[in-house]
Amino acid sequence: MISIANPIIEDKEKNKVLEVMDSGMLASGQYVKDFEKNFGNYIGTKYAHATSSGTTALHVALKAAGIKEGDKVLTTPFTFIASSNSILFCGAEPVFADIKEDTFNIDPASMKKKLEENPDIKALIVVHLYGLSCDMDPIMDLVEEYDLILIEDAAQSHGAMYKDKKVGNFGDAAIYSFYPTKNMTTAEGGMVVTNNKEISEESKLLINHGASERYKHEVLGYNYRMTNISAAIGLEQLKKLDGYNNKRQENAAYLTENLKNLDWLQTPVVPENREHVFHQYTVKVDNREEFLNHLEENEIGYGIHYPIPAYKQPLYEKMGYGDYKLEVTEKLSEKVVSLPVHPALSDEDLEKIVEVVRSFEV
Repeated sequence: MISIANPIIEDKEKNKVLEVMDSGMLASGQYVKDFEKNFGNYIGTKYAHATSSGTTALHVALKAAGIKEGDKVLTTPFTFIASSNSILFCGAEPVFADIKEDTFNIDPASMKKKLEENPDIKALIVVHLYGLSCDMDPIMDLVEEYDLILIEDAAQSHGAMYKDKKVGNFGDAAIYSFYPTKNMTTAEGGMVVTNNKEISEESKLLINHGASERYKHEVLGYNYRMTNISAAIGLEQLKKLDGYNNKRQENAAYLTENLKNLDWLQTPVVPENREHVFHQYTVKVDNREEFLNHLEENEIGYGIHYPIPAYKQPLYEKMGYGDYKLEVTEKLSEKVVSLPVHPALSDEDLEKIVEVVRSFEV
């Protein structure tokens, strides 16, 4: 079976973890501080704060930016549920805009419509999905026009670029995830990055029980800290991130070159002004169930990211989102399939993926 994901953990990561184990300092400490510094430098932000997951990073970023109960936050329904759930964690209300059919990312035209319908929207979470930046110029125009707080969910886009600028540098704050399937991992973990000093200071408090120093608690905070063990893995993974991304891009280019002439399959679109880091290589097919059966029979792993729009999840329907209907989101949720693209793939793996896909009889 060729897996849809395969985290690469080598001797350097293992030795770094043993170093932490031998030190006896397993909880949050100097390794976390070093990882925060190095990751912030990589993204290009002044401040970076490690958390226990990408989800907790989202919660922290929203609260640190001032999102509170009763606020409305505009976002995409075509992503992992954590993006909208983090809004609920703050007692705020998600408002969903539709997505663009070519890139799968939130559509500025739909955003504009939702902002006109909901002039009290306070903030925006954009999700740089599958490793591709959103179309940030028109989004930044909306942020300025409507005076919005902007949070970038870059959980899938470590190192992705928009016009030679890394994602994570556009909003008031941004977050990353280091789940095992991501472009780099800490086993589990997240990061809040920002250039805003006030958001940085509030984030530090929220992550660590609201404490400005030991046993001095300024606000109601959480235990969202990253451990030294996770940070040790992250320190070594970060050194390899650009290489991993390059390999993902090479694999994606091979797949696209060999699948682009199939009239029943649409390969990923990469606009000229963006650098895609291919967390996922997501194609569109009309007869998905038959195609998935074909992949399974030939031992090719796959993913469906994402089959159910957030507003159609049982939780959201119970909350009153049942009347929502976003045409492009619902159409694509029935067509998307992610094929293996991770850096652990061999040339033989790539050849087999192409052979199996091309052999599918429509």
